[in-house]
Amino acid sequence: MSNLSFDTRLLHNKHKFDSQTGAVSVPIYQTSTFHQINPDTFGKYDYSRSGNPTREALEEVIADLEDGVKGFAFSSGMAAISTTFLLLSQGDHVLISEDVYGGTFRVVTEVLARYGVENTFVDMSNLQAVKNAIRPNTKVLYVETPSNPLLKVTDLAAVCQIAKKHGALTFVDNTFMTPLYQRPLSLGADVVLHSATKFIAGHSDVTAGLAVVKDASLAKQLGFLQNAFGAVLAPQDAWLVLRGLKTLQVRLERSAQNASAMAAYLDQHPKIKHVHYPGLTHHPGYDVHQRQASHPGAVLSFELHEEISLNSFLSCITLPVFAVSLGAVESILSYPAKMSHAAMSVEEREKRGISSNLLRLSVGLEHIDDLVCDFENAFERTKSHIQLS
Repeated sequence: MSNLSFDTRLLHNKHKFDSQTGAVSVPIYQTSTFHQINPDTFGKYDYSRSGNPTREALEEVIADLEDGVKGFAFSSGMAAISTTFLLLSQGDHVLISEDVYGGTFRVVTEVLARYGVENTFVDMSNLQAVKNAIRPNTKVLYVETPSNPLLKVTDLAAVCQIAKKHGALTFVDNTFMTPLYQRPLSLGADVVLHSATKFIAGHSDVTAGLAVVKDASLAKQLGFLQNAFGAVLAPQDAWLVLRGLKTLQVRLERSAQNASAMAAYLDQHPKIKHVHYPGLTHHPGYDVHQRQASHPGAVLSFELHEEISLNSFLSCITLPVFAVSLGAVESILSYPAKMSHAAMSVEEREKRGISSNLLRLSVGLEHIDDLVCDFENAFERTKSHIQLS
């Protein structure tokens, strides 16, 4: 079915119906163990940590959608990232996007570092800076593009070439784009990662992570680590992610359309200092993103002018949920300094340009006129620090 378009493949794949019963929903195999015929004849499954038919269905579908050879489903996005980082060994060095998700920053700086894995954070949008930061022991280049929360864009093909030249692997967090809008493996990456909690599942009702690899040798290594570490996705949760995947295109296209409109609106608003969104032509990574992705996506961030009261604005906004996470059917407004990037010190955040007036907006499926009206009303009612003093 590889000749079918992406939206059709979401529905018509190897798991469009159950081969045993004809059920058009993948069965939930809610079991921890499986009966074996005898000590010499084990079936395909023996214990659900090592393999479960429901989880396997999700792993096969995401591998197909990302153009990879094998997928792996984990209990969270961070479980997927952390397990994949176990491909590294003591003395190895990892090069990472500087404004990476706070959870990734935490595991690299506070966990991997304790086990002798060295790290360097670099502006991956600057290819010369990437080249300069490579060391003889660099084994992984870890990329978010667009990055979280400043939406910086990395030239994936170029970074992957740099990695290959130095015998390193490239890991790409593709959560913001999903395989609908960006295929890192096709651009040269070795591992693509997702917090499937976000756009892939899409309904704020499940926590999940996914990894997809490009070659069989790497698949064998990551499969061993998934089984050994054991942070696997449960069958019920795998089913929820599979259900969410079926509507990925229609959900994300509407959200992305709304995000483009919101970015244009905020970009001209007098109370906004700056909007970070790769769909704006003045975004530094606009041309690169246009070349490697098919849409700028549904996430943006914006900075209020310093004199605007953040707390006052947040108390006036009504439609978006003010919460951690993104990629749901409802719009979610987040405060990176105390949410997604709370693991970073103030100094680390400010060094990366993550200011105390920065907000991240994951745009949902609401009517765009209602969203714009809600923001406009909030801006009109928002007080300034000058007025409060």
